[in-house]
Amino acid sequence: MKRQLVLNKGAEKFIFRYENGSEDELLDALIDQARDARTNFDWFDAAVLSFKLTQLLVGQANELLGENRNAQFSKN
Repeated sequence: MKRQLVLNKGAEKFIFRYENGSEDELLDALIDQARDARTNFDWFDAAVLSFKLTQLLVGQANELLGENRNAQFSKN
């Protein structure tokens, strides 16, 4: 499943698209962009998007845990 993180920064928009399960590659891309002096994407921007990614992953984990709990209760 394709996912994306978007950062609006003034007149600029940074869009990072990634496959579910390749979040580590996304984090590497955020680091590369922050290191690149040719872009207006800085370390704070990378931190904001990595925090957003973490929130998304926690939400997905909570959904999976909830589904597993519901499945266990319905078996009993």
